[in-house]
Amino acid sequence: MSDFSPTSPVHPVDVSIIMGSRSDWPTMRKTADILDELKIGYETRVVSAHRTPDRMVEFAKAARGRGIKVIIAGAGGAAHLPGMVASMTSLPVLGVPIKSKALNGQDSLLSIVQMPGGIPVGTLAIGDAGAKNAGLLAASILSLSDSQIEAALSAWRQAQTDSVAESVED
Repeated sequence: MSDFSPTSPVHPVDVSIIMGSRSDWPTMRKTADILDELKIGYETRVVSAHRTPDRMVEFAKAARGRGIKVIIAGAGGAAHLPGMVASMTSLPVLGVPIKSKALNGQDSLLSIVQMPGGIPVGTLAIGDAGAKNAGLLAASILSLSDSQIEAALSAWRQAQTDSVAESVED
């Protein structure tokens, strides 16, 4: 995991994957895996709403100027990171609730999804499925203005469709 370092000099960094702590990386890695498959450039960073609030503010305010187009924020427990970042940028923010020990991620989900009107956060499912879908949703957003991403996303979806058996027998 790197701090603001591009995944590839060939692909521009369009997506920021941020998380509240390093312990969130195993889940958020699912986002990175999808973006890698689709050849979408991203950066990763630990930005805690509670332990590094100044870093969070600086990150959110500078993201657009650095060319970021979508922010994917994973957080567990109180999970204030996605909402706080969304309150400081007009970029799309996708929130991934990290499964917590106390309430299996339900606390994270409710914290992210219950934003006040005027501060939207696109909230995904709890855990790995949500992290994977966050990467796919970011790709969908980016595909609106990038035909290469649209083609890669279409091919990914077709491969998923093709992988589903038509019968219960081999």
